[in-house]
Amino acid sequence: MQKQQGPSQRQLRVGEQIRHIMAETLARGHFHDEQLIEKASIVTVTEVRPSPDLKQATAYVIALGGGTMEDILPALNNDAAIFQKDINTKSNLKFTPRVRFKHDVSFDKAQKLENILKNISYSDQET
Repeated sequence: MQKQQGPSQRQLRVGEQIRHIMAETLARGHFHDEQLIEKASIVTVTEVRPSPDLKQATAYVIALGGGTMEDILPALNNDAAIFQKDINTKSNLKFTPRVRFKHDVSFDKAQKLENILKNISYSDQET
């Protein structure tokens, strides 16, 4: 059985660099899509995972304050070229990764797990 390997140090470093560049791009807010112009301030990039060859990158995003990602995610993917342009000019990468955005559900999963653990009652506890 082959051991599953995680991302390399280079992938982690590049992912973090891209995440910072994307955060700056979101803060600046110069987008084509009206939905994104209005809601860019509530979006945060939680993680960027580049592929091993660094030619693709998946950016995981959430809406702060419990906002919905249904309108924002398509707008982000439509304006991905703006992010790629900024990554190209602000990074020292040989290739600019093609970026796609996905909703980060890890916080939702953590909240569900916390709620489950909070509601566990043990047999030696009084009810």
